[in-house]
Amino acid sequence: MSMIPEKSSSILDQASSLKRHDETLDVLYEGKLRLFQDRNGYRFSLDALLLAHFMTCRHGEKIADLGTGNGVIALTLAYLDSSLSITGVEIQPNMVDRAKRNVRMNGFQERITITRADVCNIQKILSPESFAAVVCNPPYRRTTSGRISPNVERKIARHEIAAGLDDFVRAGAYLLPIKGRIAMVYPALLVVDLLQSMRNMNLEPKRLRMVHSFADTKASLLLVEAVKGARSGSETLSPLVVFREGKQYTTELEAMLAGKPTLY
Repeated sequence: MSMIPEKSSSILDQASSLKRHDETLDVLYEGKLRLFQDRNGYRFSLDALLLAHFMTCRHGEKIADLGTGNGVIALTLAYLDSSLSITGVEIQPNMVDRAKRNVRMNGFQERITITRADVCNIQKILSPESFAAVVCNPPYRRTTSGRISPNVERKIARHEIAAGLDDFVRAGAYLLPIKGRIAMVYPALLVVDLLQSMRNMNLEPKRLRMVHSFADTKASLLLVEAVKGARSGSETLSPLVVFREGKQYTTELEAMLAGKPTLY
Protein backbone atom coordinates (compact mmCIF):
# COMPACT_ATOMS: atom_id res chain seq x y z
CA MET A 1 0.00 0.00 0.00
CA SER A 2 1.35 3.40 -0.89
CA MET A 3 1.22 6.02 1.83
CA ILE A 4 0.36 9.70 1.36
CA PRO A 5 3.01 12.09 2.75
CA GLU A 6 1.54 14.55 5.25
CA LYS A 7 1.54 18.10 3.90
CA SER A 8 0.29 20.07 6.89
CA SER A 9 3.00 22.40 8.17
CA SER A 10 1.53 22.37 11.69
CA ILE A 11 1.82 18.59 11.89
CA LEU A 12 5.32 18.70 10.47
CA ASP A 13 6.28 21.26 13.11
CA GLN A 14 4.77 19.10 15.84
CA ALA A 15 6.66 16.00 14.66
CA SER A 16 9.98 17.68 13.85
CA SER A 17 11.49 17.00 17.25
CA LEU A 18 10.72 13.29 16.98
CA LYS A 19 11.57 12.66 13.33
CA ARG A 20 14.96 11.27 12.24
CA HIS A 21 16.66 12.39 9.02
CA ASP A 22 16.32 8.93 7.40
CA GLU A 23 12.56 8.65 8.05
CA THR A 24 9.37 9.69 6.28
CA LEU A 25 6.25 11.00 7.99
CA ASP A 26 3.20 9.15 6.64
CA VAL A 27 -0.49 9.30 7.43
CA LEU A 28 -3.51 7.02 7.67
CA TYR A 29 -7.23 7.60 8.03
CA GLU A 30 -7.29 10.90 6.18
CA GLY A 31 -4.44 12.27 8.29
CA LYS A 32 -5.86 11.36 11.70
CA LEU A 33 -3.10 8.82 12.37
CA ARG A 34 0.56 9.60 11.70
CA LEU A 35 3.69 7.49 11.81
CA PHE A 36 7.36 7.56 11.00
CA GLN A 37 8.85 4.89 8.74
CA ASP A 38 12.41 4.26 7.71
CA ARG A 39 12.93 5.71 4.25
CA ASN A 40 14.86 2.65 3.04
CA GLY A 41 14.03 0.01 5.65
CA TYR A 42 10.91 -1.92 6.52
CA ARG A 43 7.64 -0.21 5.58
CA PHE A 44 4.33 -1.79 6.44
CA SER A 45 1.92 -2.97 3.75
CA LEU A 46 -1.83 -3.32 3.43
CA ASP A 47 -1.91 -6.69 5.19
CA ALA A 48 -1.26 -5.00 8.55
CA LEU A 49 -4.34 -2.80 8.17
CA LEU A 50 -6.49 -5.69 6.97
CA LEU A 51 -5.51 -7.66 10.05
CA ALA A 52 -6.22 -4.79 12.45
CA HIS A 53 -9.71 -4.36 11.00
CA PHE A 54 -10.36 -8.10 10.91
CA MET A 55 -9.58 -9.06 14.50
CA THR A 56 -12.28 -9.12 17.15
CA CYS A 57 -11.77 -6.55 19.90
CA ARG A 58 -14.00 -6.14 22.93
CA HIS A 59 -14.36 -3.12 25.16
CA GLY A 60 -11.49 -2.58 27.57
CA GLU A 61 -9.43 -5.59 26.54
CA LYS A 62 -5.68 -5.99 26.86
CA ILE A 63 -4.12 -6.91 23.52
CA ALA A 64 -0.59 -8.01 22.61
CA ASP A 65 0.83 -7.15 19.18
CA LEU A 66 3.67 -9.57 18.46
CA GLY A 67 6.30 -8.25 16.05
CA THR A 68 4.84 -4.76 16.20
CA GLY A 69 7.50 -3.21 13.92
CA ASN A 70 6.77 0.51 13.56
CA GLY A 71 3.67 0.00 15.68
CA VAL A 72 1.12 0.36 12.88
CA ILE A 73 -1.27 -2.36 14.10
CA ALA A 74 -1.14 -1.17 17.71
CA LEU A 75 -1.72 2.41 16.56
CA THR A 76 -4.61 1.36 14.33
CA LEU A 77 -6.32 -0.60 17.10
CA ALA A 78 -5.92 2.32 19.50
CA TYR A 79 -7.37 4.66 16.89
CA LEU A 80 -10.35 2.39 16.17
CA ASP A 81 -11.19 1.67 19.83
CA SER A 82 -10.18 4.09 22.59
CA SER A 83 -10.94 1.54 25.34
CA LEU A 84 -8.18 -0.90 24.39
CA SER A 85 -4.84 -1.32 26.18
CA ILE A 86 -2.16 -2.59 23.80
CA THR A 87 1.37 -3.92 24.29
CA GLY A 88 3.57 -4.02 21.21
CA VAL A 89 6.44 -6.53 21.25
CA GLU A 90 9.42 -6.03 18.93
CA ILE A 91 12.95 -7.42 18.87
CA GLN A 92 14.73 -4.79 16.75
CA PRO A 93 15.92 -1.85 18.90
CA ASN A 94 15.67 0.76 16.14
CA MET A 95 12.08 -0.26 15.41
CA VAL A 96 11.25 -0.24 19.11
CA ASP A 97 12.52 3.34 19.27
CA ARG A 98 10.49 4.33 16.19
CA ALA A 99 7.34 2.65 17.47
CA LYS A 100 7.67 4.49 20.79
CA ARG A 101 8.02 7.80 18.97
CA ASN A 102 4.98 6.96 16.84
CA VAL A 103 2.98 6.26 19.98
CA ARG A 104 4.10 9.55 21.50
CA MET A 105 3.40 11.55 18.34
CA ASN A 106 -0.20 10.27 18.25
CA GLY A 107 -0.77 10.84 21.96
CA PHE A 108 -1.38 7.17 22.80
CA GLN A 109 1.16 6.86 25.63
CA GLU A 110 -1.53 5.92 28.16
CA ARG A 111 -2.92 3.16 25.96
CA ILE A 112 0.05 1.64 24.09
CA THR A 113 3.24 0.22 25.59
CA ILE A 114 6.12 -0.80 23.34
CA THR A 115 8.41 -3.50 24.74
CA ARG A 116 11.64 -4.87 23.34
CA ALA A 117 11.49 -8.66 23.56
CA ASP A 118 12.20 -11.86 21.65
CA VAL A 119 9.03 -13.87 21.02
CA CYS A 120 11.15 -17.00 21.41
CA ASN A 121 11.68 -16.01 25.06
CA ILE A 122 8.45 -14.15 25.70
CA GLN A 123 8.17 -15.65 29.19
CA LYS A 124 11.12 -13.54 30.33
CA ILE A 125 9.17 -10.33 29.75
CA LEU A 126 5.43 -11.05 29.92
CA SER A 127 3.29 -13.21 32.20
CA PRO A 128 1.30 -16.21 30.96
CA GLU A 129 -2.40 -15.77 30.21
CA SER A 130 -2.05 -12.00 30.67
CA PHE A 131 -3.87 -10.81 27.51
CA ALA A 132 -7.42 -11.27 26.25
CA ALA A 133 -6.29 -11.24 22.62
CA VAL A 134 -3.14 -11.38 20.51
CA VAL A 135 -2.55 -10.01 17.02
CA CYS A 136 0.39 -11.00 14.86
CA ASN A 137 1.65 -10.26 11.35
CA PRO A 138 4.66 -12.64 11.32
CA PRO A 139 7.49 -12.94 8.79
CA TYR A 140 6.18 -14.88 5.80
CA ARG A 141 9.31 -16.17 4.13
CA ARG A 142 11.63 -19.03 5.02
CA THR A 143 15.34 -18.23 5.00
CA THR A 144 15.65 -20.39 1.87
CA SER A 145 12.79 -18.60 0.08
CA GLY A 146 13.33 -15.53 -2.11
CA ARG A 147 16.03 -12.89 -2.05
CA ILE A 148 16.98 -11.80 1.45
CA SER A 149 17.23 -8.03 1.71
CA PRO A 150 20.59 -6.60 2.84
CA ASN A 151 18.61 -4.11 4.95
CA VAL A 152 18.37 -5.52 8.49
CA GLU A 153 14.87 -4.18 9.16
CA ARG A 154 13.43 -5.68 6.00
CA LYS A 155 15.35 -8.92 6.43
CA ILE A 156 14.01 -9.66 9.91
CA ALA A 157 10.49 -8.42 9.18
CA ARG A 158 10.08 -10.49 5.99
CA HIS A 159 12.14 -13.63 6.58
CA GLU A 160 12.15 -16.05 9.49
CA ILE A 161 15.56 -14.88 10.68
CA ALA A 162 14.90 -14.11 14.35
CA ALA A 163 11.75 -16.25 14.75
CA GLY A 164 9.51 -18.50 12.67
CA LEU A 165 5.79 -19.11 12.44
CA ASP A 166 5.70 -21.66 15.26
CA ASP A 167 7.61 -19.28 17.56
CA PHE A 168 5.01 -16.53 17.08
CA VAL A 169 2.07 -18.92 17.47
CA ARG A 170 3.61 -20.47 20.58
CA ALA A 171 4.17 -17.02 22.10
CA GLY A 172 0.57 -16.11 21.37
CA ALA A 173 -0.71 -19.28 23.02
CA TYR A 174 1.44 -18.56 26.08
CA LEU A 175 -0.06 -15.09 26.50
CA LEU A 176 -3.69 -16.21 26.18
CA PRO A 177 -6.04 -17.77 28.73
CA ILE A 178 -8.57 -20.39 27.69
CA LYS A 179 -11.05 -18.71 25.30
CA GLY A 180 -8.50 -16.00 24.49
CA ARG A 181 -8.21 -15.06 20.80
CA ILE A 182 -5.33 -14.72 18.35
CA ALA A 183 -5.66 -13.09 14.92
CA MET A 184 -3.03 -13.55 12.21
CA VAL A 185 -2.45 -12.86 8.52
CA TYR A 186 -0.44 -15.24 6.34
CA PRO A 187 0.03 -16.09 2.66
CA ALA A 188 -2.91 -18.08 1.31
CA LEU A 189 -0.42 -20.47 -0.28
CA LEU A 190 0.71 -21.50 3.21
CA VAL A 191 -2.73 -21.82 4.79
CA VAL A 192 -2.14 -25.39 5.94
CA ASP A 193 1.08 -24.41 7.72
CA LEU A 194 -0.69 -21.69 9.70
CA LEU A 195 -3.74 -23.74 10.66
CA GLN A 196 -1.64 -26.75 11.64
CA SER A 197 0.65 -24.58 13.77
CA MET A 198 -2.35 -23.08 15.55
CA ARG A 199 -3.92 -26.45 16.31
CA ASN A 200 -0.60 -27.78 17.58
CA MET A 201 -0.67 -24.98 20.18
CA ASN A 202 -4.31 -25.62 21.24
CA LEU A 203 -5.54 -22.65 19.21
CA GLU A 204 -8.63 -23.60 17.22
CA PRO A 205 -9.24 -21.57 14.03
CA LYS A 206 -12.76 -20.12 14.25
CA ARG A 207 -12.96 -17.29 11.68
CA LEU A 208 -11.26 -17.35 8.27
CA ARG A 209 -11.30 -14.84 5.44
CA MET A 210 -9.44 -15.02 2.15
CA VAL A 211 -8.05 -11.82 0.62
CA HIS A 212 -8.05 -11.39 -3.17
CA SER A 213 -6.42 -8.56 -5.12
CA PHE A 214 -9.30 -8.73 -7.63
CA ALA A 215 -12.55 -10.68 -7.56
CA ASP A 216 -11.38 -13.02 -10.34
CA THR A 217 -7.86 -13.70 -8.99
CA LYS A 218 -6.60 -16.35 -6.61
CA ALA A 219 -6.45 -15.53 -2.91
CA SER A 220 -3.16 -13.95 -1.87
CA LEU A 221 -3.64 -13.73 1.90
CA LEU A 222 -5.54 -15.50 4.65
CA LEU A 223 -6.90 -13.78 7.76
CA VAL A 224 -7.49 -16.17 10.66
CA GLU A 225 -8.79 -15.75 14.18
CA ALA A 226 -8.39 -18.70 16.53
CA VAL A 227 -9.61 -19.32 20.08
CA LYS A 228 -7.52 -21.08 22.70
CA GLY A 229 -9.04 -24.33 23.89
CA ALA A 230 -12.11 -24.08 21.67
CA ARG A 231 -13.87 -27.02 20.07
CA SER A 232 -13.46 -27.67 16.34
CA GLY A 233 -15.64 -25.83 13.86
CA SER A 234 -14.92 -22.66 11.91
CA GLU A 235 -16.70 -19.97 9.92
CA THR A 236 -15.41 -18.96 6.50
CA LEU A 237 -16.40 -15.37 5.77
CA SER A 238 -17.03 -13.87 2.35
CA PRO A 239 -13.85 -13.05 0.41
CA LEU A 240 -12.26 -9.66 0.93
CA VAL A 241 -11.52 -8.08 -2.45
CA VAL A 242 -9.03 -5.21 -2.51
CA PHE A 243 -9.41 -3.73 -6.01
CA ARG A 244 -12.15 -3.32 -8.57
CA GLU A 245 -11.58 -2.53 -12.25
CA GLY A 246 -9.05 0.21 -12.89
CA LYS A 247 -7.21 -0.78 -9.69
CA GLN A 248 -9.50 1.41 -7.61
CA TYR A 249 -10.15 0.26 -4.06
CA THR A 250 -13.43 -1.55 -3.45
CA THR A 251 -16.10 0.10 -1.32
CA GLU A 252 -15.11 -1.99 1.69
CA LEU A 253 -11.44 -1.04 1.35
CA GLU A 254 -12.29 2.63 0.90
CA ALA A 255 -14.31 2.54 4.11
CA MET A 256 -11.52 0.75 5.92
CA LEU A 257 -8.86 3.22 4.79
CA ALA A 258 -11.09 6.08 5.91
CA GLY A 259 -11.18 4.56 9.41
CA LYS A 260 -14.86 3.64 9.30
CA PRO A 261 -16.30 0.52 11.00
CA THR A 262 -16.21 -2.62 8.86
CA LEU A 263 -18.49 -5.65 8.77
CA TYR A 264 -15.96 -8.22 9.98
